[in-house]
Amino acid sequence: MRILGIETSCDDTGVAIYDSEKGLLAHALYSQIETHADYGGVVPELASRDHIRKITSLVQAVMQQTELSHSNLHGIAYTAGPGLPGALMVGAAFAKSLAMAWQLPSIGVHHMEGHLLAVMLEAEAPSFPFLALLVSGGHTQLVEVTALGCYKILGESIDDAVGEAFDKTAKLLGLGYPGGAALSRLAEEGDMKRFHFPRPMTDRPGLDFSFSGLKTCAVNTFAKHGIEARADIARAFQEAVIETLLIKSRRALDVTGLKTMVVAGGVGANKALRAALEKMLLERNGRVYFPRPEFCTDNGAMIAYVGCQRFLRGQSEDLAIKIYPRWVLDELR
Repeated sequence: MRILGIETSCDDTGVAIYDSEKGLLAHALYSQIETHADYGGVVPELASRDHIRKITSLVQAVMQQTELSHSNLHGIAYTAGPGLPGALMVGAAFAKSLAMAWQLPSIGVHHMEGHLLAVMLEAEAPSFPFLALLVSGGHTQLVEVTALGCYKILGESIDDAVGEAFDKTAKLLGLGYPGGAALSRLAEEGDMKRFHFPRPMTDRPGLDFSFSGLKTCAVNTFAKHGIEARADIARAFQEAVIETLLIKSRRALDVTGLKTMVVAGGVGANKALRAALEKMLLERNGRVYFPRPEFCTDNGAMIAYVGCQRFLRGQSEDLAIKIYPRWVLDELR
């Protein structure tokens, strides 16, 4: 079965074709970073317009790469939520129109389910069940994954998502937008002993997160010590985030009894976080899996994969255009 996947939840337009027997055949991505950089964050209306401008050419690109025609496809999957309403509507309307024109079934995919299962695109993929740490610009969640569609949220952020905290702190340090990756690179130059930031909510039971206080700590430290200390501030911030994620992940592994862990979402590409989690799982005689960095951020490949798995189980939708900007992950079946 060959499925066309379309991702337009925020500011990346992603398109891919996934084959149930051969794996990922092609994928293409257009990033809107330059469009939104001057504003210091995503402007929803501009994001929607860019999706409209780019989506057709990206579909044409993956069709040409694979030398397939629409008659060689078996379905179309698209991101139905969560995300920006206007951006979601572009992808959903395009997918439904294409499905009607090509006489193919279509299905809406949960964006976070795509991230959770992006690791399945790798040659070495985990088996169910596993614990997932989902860390992105919009979400920070620990999820017990027992099967396709069977997800239990064990803990999540009560305020800023970890990726959001990275970007806001990077902006404070003058690293531009999005600045999470730049902050991580700057942290490599910092003195880890100069500043010590709190590990929020680790002194109490539970698996929820909070990162707004860390951002405030970075603001106050920067105000006191100035720009010459920004590498040390970046290091202290990153060390605090990583240790917090480790503590909570360790608790979740204890609660569930699982030995396998998956890390997903844009922050999952952070090298220091990957190294720390690999060390922790090795010490516990377990294993952690990561998608390749290009599949940590939003992409069409993960949507095509999840869509394919659901089509294989006989699921599909009618041609009504439906989006779910606020779609809770554990509502899936």
